[in-house]
Amino acid sequence: MGKARPREDRAMTRADLNKEPEDVSGMFDRVAKRYDLLNDLMSLGQSKRWRKKVTAIINPEPGMKILDIAAGTGASSEPLAKAGAEVIALDFSEGMLAAGRKMRSGIKFQFGDALNLPFKDGEFDITTISFGLRNTNDVGLALKEALRVTKNGGSIYIVEFSQPTFSPFRYIYMKYLLKALPVIAKRLSPNPDAYIYLAESILSWPAQGELASIMEESGWRSPRWRNLTGGGVAVHIAQKSL
Repeated sequence: MGKARPREDRAMTRADLNKEPEDVSGMFDRVAKRYDLLNDLMSLGQSKRWRKKVTAIINPEPGMKILDIAAGTGASSEPLAKAGAEVIALDFSEGMLAAGRKMRSGIKFQFGDALNLPFKDGEFDITTISFGLRNTNDVGLALKEALRVTKNGGSIYIVEFSQPTFSPFRYIYMKYLLKALPVIAKRLSPNPDAYIYLAESILSWPAQGELASIMEESGWRSPRWRNLTGGGVAVHIAQKSL
């Protein structure tokens, strides 16, 4: 997706849309301690509501084995584990994992890369990734890796920012990302540039139908989606063929 760049910029405060893995993980290391709080504030309180909706859509049950990819501090993993599922929260930011282990001692956290998952084929009933797929620099490979570790007949749930379907709301949404979010981040975050990257990555992300096509091209069957908050967030669902 992006060309290799010189390594002298390792001290940078944010990644760019080339999404070099070390830049992205380093950026998240620096925002890890306040990440959940800032997400709640900058999503205007919607992040908790989204997690509840997504948990209901996934409908986890005791005995299910679920891999939560790019899980960060485990906010998305926690409700799945509370429902009785066996959940592994995987992330490639050591800072996020450390923060997650302090906040959620009951979750199993593991370091790992979405592009090279450290699991055997067909190990999980469900794979899920919330607001992390767009931070990989090879979306197709990430989807293929998730497919590999999912059991035949299993499912994937991708939660990601998307395109609002109502034109007036889409205009407001885009203005918020471009104008208001950076201002709020500068007041609240120790690393506001990270949130500028996040806004840029959201604006450049494919719309619902485009992502569904990428999923199908990566081997997932019957991809479909459910819009949340007017399409500002979408939950994409697909299956692995039996």
